[in-house]
Amino acid sequence: MSSVFVNVVPVFILILIGWMTAKTGILKEETGDALGEFVFKIAVPMLIFRTLADAHFEGASPFRLWTAYFLGVAITWGTGHLIAKHIFRRDAKIGVIAGMSASFANNVFIGLPLVAHIVGKDGLVAISILLAIHLPLMMVAGTILMEGATSKVDGGGKRSLPAILKQVGSNLARNPLVIALIFGLVFNFLGLHLTAALATVVDQLSAAASPVALLSIGMALTRYPIRGDIGLSGTAAVLKLTLMPAVVFLMSYLLGLPKDWTAALVLTSSVPTGINAWLIAQRFRSGQSLAASVISITTAFGVLTVGFWAWLLS
Repeated sequence: MSSVFVNVVPVFILILIGWMTAKTGILKEETGDALGEFVFKIAVPMLIFRTLADAHFEGASPFRLWTAYFLGVAITWGTGHLIAKHIFRRDAKIGVIAGMSASFANNVFIGLPLVAHIVGKDGLVAISILLAIHLPLMMVAGTILMEGATSKVDGGGKRSLPAILKQVGSNLARNPLVIALIFGLVFNFLGLHLTAALATVVDQLSAAASPVALLSIGMALTRYPIRGDIGLSGTAAVLKLTLMPAVVFLMSYLLGLPKDWTAALVLTSSVPTGINAWLIAQRFRSGQSLAASVISITTAFGVLTVGFWAWLLS
């Protein structure tokens, strides 16, 4: 158990350091934004490219991986939505935000570093494949459901599905993670190799992804205090940290995923909620405090639940 926490605790200590530097004013809030931009647009794409360019897939299909993970998402999202509507008596818009907050894992900024620490390269391959469709699929689902809920609660028309898909597709074509994934797969399938000098540069940038990502997410947490709707926020947080990884674990086992892929999926599903849930809430001006509270609660208690899953998988 102690060896597991040796790998898990440093991840959350780096998040805490980031939070403290922003909270005390040692570094400005804009610095955290800049670090986040660097991670998302340069460091993590380099890590994904390097991982996939040298990966050995051995005929493994991504569809079982996607099925295992997104069944976990669907069950957790649906549970959160139903609890918000029928137990806490919230409207449809809050139901969508509750479900999304309970199932939108912070795969890029926390999941990747965690899997890199605990599982290693084969786990990073699994996460890279997941990231290919995770953000676009989750954002499409969240946007469509919020459009429908807003129309139902506030009245008025809603955008058509083709319009939503067009917007998401345009964003996807410019997404650095997707571009890195495509280039990595092309290099792999064509048997190409980087020169020694370029490989050194890519490796150095990739190595920066984990610590900088964790520091930046810690700095970002100063914007998401725990306030209001504590009952529903706490419930969504419990679903995120317990139900979602449990379902992903069960689905991975039933679908016969490789051990390292199972570990990577379960660990990344157990990490705190990502800020995209808050971005959806902010865009539709509903449930901002709920999403913000879930982000903070899951980050505060994530070290315990992530440590449990890491121990169980070991």
